[in-house]
Amino acid sequence: MNTARPNLIFILADDLGFADLGCYGGRDAAFGPVSPVLDAMAARGLRFTQGYANSSVCSPTRFALITGRWQYRLRGAAEEPIASAARTSGTLGLPPQHPTLPSLLRDAGYRTALVGKWHLGFPPAFGPLKSGYEEYFGPMAGAVDYFSHKDSRGNDDLWEGETPVHSDEYLTDALSKRAVQTIERWAAQAPTRGNPPFMMSLHYTAPHWPWETREDRHVVEGTKNNLFHLDGGNIETYRRMIHHMDEGIGQVLAALERTGQLDNTLVVFTSDNGGERFSDNWPLVGGKMDLTEGGIRVPYIVQWPAVIRPGSTSAQHCLTMDWSATFLDAAGVAPHPSYPLDGVSLLPVLKDPSKLLHRPLYWRMKHRLQRAHRDGRWKYLKVEAHEYLFDLGTDERERANLARKEPERLAAMRTAWEQWEASVPPIPEDANVHLGFGLADMPSR
Repeated sequence: MNTARPNLIFILADDLGFADLGCYGGRDAAFGPVSPVLDAMAARGLRFTQGYANSSVCSPTRFALITGRWQYRLRGAAEEPIASAARTSGTLGLPPQHPTLPSLLRDAGYRTALVGKWHLGFPPAFGPLKSGYEEYFGPMAGAVDYFSHKDSRGNDDLWEGETPVHSDEYLTDALSKRAVQTIERWAAQAPTRGNPPFMMSLHYTAPHWPWETREDRHVVEGTKNNLFHLDGGNIETYRRMIHHMDEGIGQVLAALERTGQLDNTLVVFTSDNGGERFSDNWPLVGGKMDLTEGGIRVPYIVQWPAVIRPGSTSAQHCLTMDWSATFLDAAGVAPHPSYPLDGVSLLPVLKDPSKLLHRPLYWRMKHRLQRAHRDGRWKYLKVEAHEYLFDLGTDERERANLARKEPERLAAMRTAWEQWEASVPPIPEDANVHLGFGLADMPSR
């Protein structure tokens, strides 16, 4: 086995549904398989069946990922999510002084880059270069048009470091191309720099709205004042957007192989939350903004040829922030002593997928006053005033409410959630919920 410190790549999709990929039961599109590259990556590596996002909405999950800690510890993560209206805020973002996954790795000799979506606050107060990344290319906001790269308020939002740049290249392709170029450039420079390992965050905006494929440049004019694209899109367009991302991931993996780095590079693919309006979350119920399974259970595909046995699967319960702990563990880097991790390293599972760690999971949302707790096969859920208890071992679709049948278990799980909730700051009264659309725009799912 290669004993050198591994390269690390974290690939994040945006609003991808649990069953959108072929390897998670997704159906083919009219043009054929939607995700052949990711399906092949799963066959070569490890596929998690019980992996979860830290939140059912975007920026809170990203706070947890970059810090390795419960997102609820930071004020900016209380926004569901951070909106483009927060551009002038000096509060709603990731504090530059907070240790992060990239800053810890950078200080340990790793090269670091974020290619893609940031969504953790706006310049001048916040930004990737202030939080551990040495290089950055992508949008700062939660969503931008794929061609004009403007956000929901019409602001130009494509950045090179801390400098705005202009391009009309299809964004998914631009991010894939930059990731490949960065990998190749770093490989060429490595011999003169002592062969440092690298950590790359490749955070696509796909398949988030607006619903635009490479062939949909003509759609831009109609979405400039309607970035939510409430009057557009369809399942085939959505699947093509996933396919464009899948092709780009294939180019990244090919660059690793071309530069001789594939074997000792740990690559993780997942989504920031569950799927949105065109997603396939079967057999799960709900989606983005919900703490039902469809809003938080997400694909996790992991490849590391030097360590992971091909064709493996794992039923390990895990959260987004566990990958931060895993990356640090794999790199042999300790967390900051003043900011202990809430994430748990999954390195033992990567080495032996049959191993299962006990991992209680917790969530809360200001939206609809939701709370959730999973422990083993059992899940406690509260939405507004209604409490539920589900046995996910037999009812992943969360249709058989056992709360009245098992009142003692319900009470115990409620108490466990309340004890956990007391360990993190309360939801601020001024925290905002940004839905973007409601029942007036489309029927509930």
